[in-house]
Amino acid sequence: MITLKSNHEIELMRRAGKITAAARALAREMVKPGVTTQEIDKAVYEFITSQGATPSFLHYNGFPASACISVNDEIIHGIPGKRVLQEGDIVSVDVGAYIGGFHGDCAGTYPCGQVSEEAMRLIRVTQQSFFEGLKFAREGYRLSDISHAVQKYAESNGCSVVREFVGHGIGRHMHEPPEVPNYGKPGHGPRLLRGMAIAVEPMVNQGGAGIIQMPDGWTVKTADGKLAAHYENTLVITDGEPEIMTDPTDSLV
Repeated sequence: MITLKSNHEIELMRRAGKITAAARALAREMVKPGVTTQEIDKAVYEFITSQGATPSFLHYNGFPASACISVNDEIIHGIPGKRVLQEGDIVSVDVGAYIGGFHGDCAGTYPCGQVSEEAMRLIRVTQQSFFEGLKFAREGYRLSDISHAVQKYAESNGCSVVREFVGHGIGRHMHEPPEVPNYGKPGHGPRLLRGMAIAVEPMVNQGGAGIIQMPDGWTVKTADGKLAAHYENTLVITDGEPEIMTDPTDSLV
């Protein structure tokens, strides 16, 4: 069941969103050649806990870290470790924070030093596909209007959207109804109502949409080995423009 958030609950979600966005911004600043993904994860953990919050992902269904850090052809759910970032890598960071009974969730993909023009274009297309979807995150539209706008923009730019993983409702739980796909025909799904809180998160591949689940049980890669990017913000439907809880200006490249 989709739960509509009260004004008080939305205020609590703003707090969680602010911490989450700041953690993403911190991770973004750390994406540099010579830094390990484990070092970024440690900094994210220390920041979130210093704010009195708990990392949403740590131990979630057994996930062993505070951030999902996915590099190059890794789409999502990369486990931080000893991997040293190299010049030319693109690095996706997905973070969540829980405080006051509510979660925030956001992600972004960032260049490590100088990257190829094609890689930079993928990052920008992925980010913009979110904002294309955001135009339909208003009362009166249906959920798939967001999904369709994301897909249309990504595919019109020669990219593919991942179908096996989707955005989601968010609030007292990290994942709540409804699911928010990044593809589909417009005019379907629940009607958007004031107080609905959702995480919209395009996962966009440079090549085909196919994926491979890695043996660690978490990391998901592109089937063709081409690059992938991820962009996400938590937002709430209002009586006007949607409110983004996880400040997107912290994440734009």
